[in-house]
Amino acid sequence: MAMRGMPVFDADNHLYETQDAFTRFLPDRYRRAIDYVEVRGRTKIVVRGQISDYIPNPTFDVVARPGAQEDYYRRGNPEGRSTREIFGEPMRSIPAFREPGPRLELMDEQGLDRTLMFPTLASLLEERMRDDPELTHAAVHALNRWLYETWRFDYEGRIFTTPVITLPIVERAIEELEWVVERGARAVLIRPAPVPGYEGPRSFALPEFDPFWERVVASGVLVAFHSSDSGYARFTGEWSGGRGEMLPFRHDAFRMMSSWRPVEDAAASLLCHGLLSRFPGLDVAFIENGSTWVAPLLGNLASVYKKMPQEFAEDPVEVFKRQVHISPFWEEDLGALADLIGPTQVLFGSDYPHPEGLADPTSYIDEMAHVPEETVRLVMGGNLARLMRVDAPVGVA
Repeated sequence: MAMRGMPVFDADNHLYETQDAFTRFLPDRYRRAIDYVEVRGRTKIVVRGQISDYIPNPTFDVVARPGAQEDYYRRGNPEGRSTREIFGEPMRSIPAFREPGPRLELMDEQGLDRTLMFPTLASLLEERMRDDPELTHAAVHALNRWLYETWRFDYEGRIFTTPVITLPIVERAIEELEWVVERGARAVLIRPAPVPGYEGPRSFALPEFDPFWERVVASGVLVAFHSSDSGYARFTGEWSGGRGEMLPFRHDAFRMMSSWRPVEDAAASLLCHGLLSRFPGLDVAFIENGSTWVAPLLGNLASVYKKMPQEFAEDPVEVFKRQVHISPFWEEDLGALADLIGPTQVLFGSDYPHPEGLADPTSYIDEMAHVPEETVRLVMGGNLARLMRVDAPVGVA
């Protein structure tokens, strides 16, 4: 399908952090919290004295090629190839993975007008600091300072880097939100997981967090729930008899079966705990979490609402379709998702340059050859431009 000048706003691009991204601005009293060590010739990140294998090479000097797993996600793995065989030969990182100027040049080559830019290694931080709220807030702020210094939060109106907001201490979360908004943030990244705290974990959708959400709505920022380490390895490990950490590139069949429980639970909490009804002006987007969980969730919500309408301020299915936006995986049925939740609620996301994403981001449009052109225009850029409150640009493609 020809782009025909269509504005293209990618909801899921990634940067690769440099080795000092977490430590450059970390207060001196927390200097020992994050470090790097050599283990048999390989650099590993250490969080609070524990070596993490969350990302095989946390320096990102060498990375998997963009789109290395396209064939795997398109046709499966009938040969039973190993992860190493599926990934193929790695590559050395290029400046466009590390800096906004070269990335903008690459976006021009790719035909991308604008993009949301997410960090990569940052998704390990909160889970490994879950019992120390003060450290978590300090580490997240240090990361956000690095993101702002290196990438800005709004680079030339085209690259919108998403700072992280952590929620254990509500007052600190509000301070962080105000800090990033003052510096141009138009979207923020929140982990789809219960919020750890001094009194134990609880949902971010409970009324105690309303002062934070009130300021989110007032600021107009989009809230992105991006796939992360949500801590569910603790539960899948109990079923499997293991106690290991979440390892994104090492899968077993049982863990694959429960991969989307964190995001489904997060979305269910938004609705069952009433957050979206209390704040009808709050827009949220689930990024890089797929969409196979959406139809079962809506079916369950409809069933519960039928039996317990007194538990909801309004029909939760209609609330979902009003305020929740989904960036599905490129290999999923995008037309069916648009039919299910509405064409205004679906966002194009390529996951570039991650191996499970697309090597050519705009090839995403090929998966929508059966979709009406107006829906394609909304998905490829119009919806996100509206959510981010930016004018839809003239397509560069």
